[in-house]
Amino acid sequence: MRLGYNTNGFVDHRLEDAIAILAEIGYQSVAVTLESSLLNPPDSRGVASAVERLRPLIDRSGLSATLETGSRFLLDPRRKHQPTLISGAEEGRRKRLEFLKAAVDVAAEINAESVSLWSGAADDHGNDGELFARLTIGLKKLLDHAGISGVRLSFEPEPDMFIDTMAKFTQLHREMAHPLFGLTLDVGHVHCLADGLPGEHIQQWRDVLWNVHVEDMRPGVHEHLMFGEGEMDFGPIFQALHEIDYPGPVHVELPRHSHDAVAVARRSFEFLRRFV
Repeated sequence: MRLGYNTNGFVDHRLEDAIAILAEIGYQSVAVTLESSLLNPPDSRGVASAVERLRPLIDRSGLSATLETGSRFLLDPRRKHQPTLISGAEEGRRKRLEFLKAAVDVAAEINAESVSLWSGAADDHGNDGELFARLTIGLKKLLDHAGISGVRLSFEPEPDMFIDTMAKFTQLHREMAHPLFGLTLDVGHVHCLADGLPGEHIQQWRDVLWNVHVEDMRPGVHEHLMFGEGEMDFGPIFQALHEIDYPGPVHVELPRHSHDAVAVARRSFEFLRRFV
């Protein structure tokens, strides 16, 4: 496994500086969140610009890369994380799908390990059946596009979103039944939701576990905390990762710590390296 860091914890830094700093600290992977400054507009022009900027940064740093698509206000400056693949308006779903396709195209050009994504939360009164249908229709279109270049999609269950638990992910994974559709497991989310043991999920999903997010957290509170400030036991989590010989990235995700990004990234690395 390789320790990495998500650039959503470096939003006050230029991307060039953030990636260089992470490599200096000793991280081996970077999860690049596609903010508006990087993929704007989210179409072919934006793809070309993002690739032109990202490819030399990744090559020069020697880091592996995962692309994260959870930027808060990229598609709607007034609504966080909207629109999504489950939005009530067809135009909103189309907008999200086009952005995700663009992310796949960037990933293909920079040889990213996967594109990480989530379902989002409903913005209308659609029932669970309707929301699930919207999501699977959008994902199947996205997988058709990803299949052209062989880019993997790693789907993340997220608290307060439509697909929030591992049980719902299981249903979704069964429905998709596609070799390019796998899992981003945020171990803090599992702890927050009391959604079983992270180590057991790691063992169960070992064949499609392509991205891991790590931070500290408390039960019942979806707040990404610095290591030592929550109540998580990381020993069994990393033991499970070692037992499955996990070859992928473990990305620190501390999106509200950009005000002290360099010190937090260093402290996180020192905390986690004992397990790796």
